[in-house]
Amino acid sequence: MEIKVLGTGCKKCDDLYDNVIKALSQAGKEANVEKVEDIISIMSFGVMSSPALVIDGEVLIVGRVAQVEEIVNFLK
Repeated sequence: MEIKVLGTGCKKCDDLYDNVIKALSQAGKEANVEKVEDIISIMSFGVMSSPALVIDGEVLIVGRVAQVEEIVNFLK
C-alpha cells in the first residue's frame, strides 16, 4: 500500500501525516508513507488545496485533516 500526504509542510499537513501513522497502527496495517511537499508534484495529482491524502494513487481527502478513524476506514 502506498500512502502520500500532499502538502507544503504546514501544521495541518504534519497533523494529517501523524494521523496516517496512528491509523496504520490501529488498523494493524503496513504501508509506504511519503510526505510530498513539492508543489509541482502536488499539482500533478490535481490537488489545489492542502493537505491531501492519496492512497494507492487515489486522492481521497483534499483541504482538511482526516481524523484517525476516517483513515482507518480507508485502510480496510
